[in-house]
Amino acid sequence: MKLAIVTAYPPSKVTLNEYAYHLVKHFRQQTEVSELVLLTNATPEEADIHFTEQGCKITVKKCWTFNSYTTIFSVMNAVKQTGPDAILFNLQFMKFGDKKIAAALGLLLPLLCKLRKIPTIVLLHNIMEQVDLQNSGFIKNKLLQKAYNFIGTTLTRFILAADTVAVTISKYAEILEEKYNAKNVVLIPHGTFELPIAPSYQLPNGPLKVMTFGKFGTYKKVEILIEAVEQVRSRTQANIEIVIAGTDNPNVPGYLESMKKKYTHVTQLTFTGYVAEEDVPTIFGESAMVVFPYTSTTGSSGVLHQAGSYGKAVVMPDLGDLSILVQDEAYRGEFFSPKSIDSLADAIEKIVRYPLYRIELGKANYKAATAYPMSRITGMYVEEFMSIQQNGLQLSKPKMRSI
Repeated sequence: MKLAIVTAYPPSKVTLNEYAYHLVKHFRQQTEVSELVLLTNATPEEADIHFTEQGCKITVKKCWTFNSYTTIFSVMNAVKQTGPDAILFNLQFMKFGDKKIAAALGLLLPLLCKLRKIPTIVLLHNIMEQVDLQNSGFIKNKLLQKAYNFIGTTLTRFILAADTVAVTISKYAEILEEKYNAKNVVLIPHGTFELPIAPSYQLPNGPLKVMTFGKFGTYKKVEILIEAVEQVRSRTQANIEIVIAGTDNPNVPGYLESMKKKYTHVTQLTFTGYVAEEDVPTIFGESAMVVFPYTSTTGSSGVLHQAGSYGKAVVMPDLGDLSILVQDEAYRGEFFSPKSIDSLADAIEKIVRYPLYRIELGKANYKAATAYPMSRITGMYVEEFMSIQQNGLQLSKPKMRSI
């Protein structure tokens, strides 16, 4: 099978590029896949396709640009030129742009591929019904939010025209079935990027590192974390370093720089900036815990799966998709009330004071992570494509199921 994947891809900074890297790494080792065609956004640098493991041929075709109004034409032209046997879209609603029209036009692509009778699966990382538009930094005006939700509903119907829509959280599948009467939705877990050898759970000498990882400024706020750790330091006299690993959310440029200035008086506060792929194991490995200072969620958390793969205790807000993931995939952590500094401080303090509890959480999360390695996840997608082909592109029965 010659499989095309429409996605952003490293070194691109467009959302979901890292997830695409790990999809490609493991798809190329599936025996049913003879060639991968990456239909990616244009970047000046070469795509990172240099893997140490053996695998199938990879062809890269840079055929779309973020916020372009011509994406549907350029991608469909690339599809015609490359002639794939099947297509996977690695999507969320702002994948093709943060300008509304450009983003919406790109989301018509799965329907166009389906009309060409190419087996088409959409991996949809979020759904509009579960996105807090205000806290996530999309739209703050209430009237515009209603209009955006209407547009989102319409676009979701176009996306559901694909042969199969895969979601990573059970709640998403339930909503798509109930609201849209969708019969072609499957639940395929997010998966874990890398599975290092079982960690020792022992920390390096020095301060306990309380780490958060991501793009900050919208619904991910570092103020609450910094102030909560200051409370824990005061209560316990523990030697704690705060590590802010990542960059600004594109919607809030300058956010982390403003945090550096605001908290210049706070000791042992480290801002790492962008973390390259090869540095991720060190960032996670040295951390005592991973904290999620979120006020809302927008999809399955890649950071949670990464934390699990390195055997880390986590501290999470008790809300939305994170709570569902804990139920669906057996992750464990200390929970806190969003926006409550005291609640977050209590959760961090419990892990600081009780090393055996930290290790217990880390072991549970490693076990959860190892249940769904990316090799298993890509195998599920291959099986789904085979099912579509065997059924002559006709889905004969409701497909929502848990794995």
